Amino acid sequence: MKYWEGIGRRKETVARVRIYKKGADDKNLVNGQAISKFFSKQEMSDILSPLKVVDQLDNFYFTVVVKGGGKTGWREAIRLGLARALVEFDNEFKSPLRKASLLTRDPRVVERKKVGLKKARKAPRFSKR
Repeated sequence: MKYWEGIGRRKETVARVRIYKKGADDKNLVNGQAISKFFSKQEMSDILSPLKVVDQLDNFYFTVVVKGGGKTGWREAIRLGLARALVEFDNEFKSPLRKASLLTRDPRVVERKKVGLKKARKAPRFSKR
């Protein structure tokens, strides 16, 4: 079966998204299980936004293998991977997806802990005497 693949990343999360042409009873899967098991309807609406922007919601289904991070990281990584897979399918989709800022990777990651501090910036309590 022919598919188009896109990789999405966010924080510590990596999502490998494959989109397929829709068949009879194809379902969107995350790690081999239904997407509704992991995400609410509002979160699924956010994930499916690349398909809505290019008006292809009824033409594709996708499977995702996602590792690392938490729920928000998963959601945003899947969304980016889905957008990248759509661009691989048809380069005409790039412009509307770019305008909706769905092809931009969020570069923010957790700042590393520094030596002598409790966290990245939190210092131990200072006592003058």
